[in-house]
Amino acid sequence: MDRIAVLVVDDEESVRTFLGELLGGAGYQVRCASNGAQALEMLEGGSFDAVLLDVVMPEMSGLEVLRRYRSSGGNAPVIVLSALAGADDAVRAMKMGASDYLAKPFGNDELEDVLARALGTRAPARQAVAPGPSRQSTLVQEGLGETRAIVSTSPSMRRARALVERIADTDVPVLLLGESGTGKEVIAREIHARSQRRSRPFIKVNCAALPGELLESELFGHERGAFTGATAEKPGKFELADQGTIFLDEIGEMAIRLQAKLLQVLQDEEFFRVGGKKSVRVDSRVVVATNRDLEKEIALGNFREDLYYRLNVVAIRLPTLRERMEDVVPLTDHFLKKYGRNYIQGVSELPSEVLRAFTEYEWPGNVRELENMVRRLCALKDPTMVLDELREGRTPASAPSLPTAYAGEGSSANVRAPEPEPVRAQPVPATQVLEMPSRGGASAQPSPASSISELFANPAPQIRYANPFDIPQPPPPPLTMPVAEMSLKDIGKRAAMLAEREAILAMLQRTAWNKRKAAGKLRISYKALLYKIKECGIVDPRASAEF
Repeated sequence: MDRIAVLVVDDEESVRTFLGELLGGAGYQVRCASNGAQALEMLEGGSFDAVLLDVVMPEMSGLEVLRRYRSSGGNAPVIVLSALAGADDAVRAMKMGASDYLAKPFGNDELEDVLARALGTRAPARQAVAPGPSRQSTLVQEGLGETRAIVSTSPSMRRARALVERIADTDVPVLLLGESGTGKEVIAREIHARSQRRSRPFIKVNCAALPGELLESELFGHERGAFTGATAEKPGKFELADQGTIFLDEIGEMAIRLQAKLLQVLQDEEFFRVGGKKSVRVDSRVVVATNRDLEKEIALGNFREDLYYRLNVVAIRLPTLRERMEDVVPLTDHFLKKYGRNYIQGVSELPSEVLRAFTEYEWPGNVRELENMVRRLCALKDPTMVLDELREGRTPASAPSLPTAYAGEGSSANVRAPEPEPVRAQPVPATQVLEMPSRGGASAQPSPASSISELFANPAPQIRYANPFDIPQPPPPPLTMPVAEMSLKDIGKRAAMLAEREAILAMLQRTAWNKRKAAGKLRISYKALLYKIKECGIVDPRASAEF
């Protein structure tokens, strides 16, 4: 198969060299032009599948190159690259027929994703991968490239797709809910691809990637001199998404102050750039996503209730991969085909024991983790290396039987070891804390104060670990003040710490003291777990065991 030809047009040699090496290493055939005239000459005399075009160039600007190219009948997708000297350049480029826009500097993955989407709309025959009939899986091409396809046989995903089809053309805001890696961006792109805005831009913004001040400028743009470093006007993502769709990922991370401005845009369809005095009107469909519980965030004061109800017109919850384990095999097959083209002599199929391990693993990182695992398999070309990794951290999960085509004759794919009985701390009887002395004076029940003191001084029986590092844990950190002087809030914090300590100890035992796996199962960050371990006075037995 011929390699996809890309023309890079930029007046800076360092940029041309970088993009040439990056895209060449990714399998593209790359040619470069240093100015607009040379680019038009090469476009007229050659056949290119895509063009990466810088806007700001001497003699002839990128916008003029784009105008002349489209006027001459050129229809290859053009991706505009620029730091933007003028506020309207990106908007003008999109209206003149540019397929997408990237502001410099941009990440390698971001460039590859944008290029893959552009090529998917122009060359579906090259990008499409049709599933075999024996899989009975559903693959929905988004019109945005094969790299973003929905592969699923599960009823929960069928319901989500049915809802997408129903609301795609309605222009209502959509709230996508689900854990990280469940495919919220894929669904957002599918909504855009099925809407009447499909020919207009799809702009993604990760609200967790930038602090509030920078995020405001990224969303709404800024005027020249609005702040230190604002040497030129810059349009925001809402302007670039005019007539199209803007996807706000990790909306739960947005600062309260910025949420008020977003609410204004949703209500009035207009806003002010940072440092601007003139309102800007836009017509952008808004799709947002979060892995947080927004109702809980509202109760904590971290999210505006009025913004939540404005966004929550249609909510789509995406199931975790462990809730749709029947999709593991079709997804694995899909990713093998996808990445098998990128690596010479890559893995074309997996041994049955690897697939069996895949279906017994819980996939805390969901589809993204599975995709990365398959990509690693294709690069390493040694399934046993990944199999060892899965065996070290595998937790049995409820999964359907493997298809015969994968399990093979006499396979033990359907046989599972029983789930180990979790270690449980002994609960403190409620009467120790809740029951009050009788009115008769003397009572066999302890007083509330002494009960709390006893609870804090003698927490639940210590967990002992049946592993090579089975050593007693030290007692929890001592109280900083007498219980009688503690406020109700302090008492609650102390009780919560003791409960968290027992839960963390139990999970560390389950994972053989693998802190990263324990953090994933407890659904907190690795850094937060390390802090909790220190706060609770937990000692890693591997650091103190004698060998």
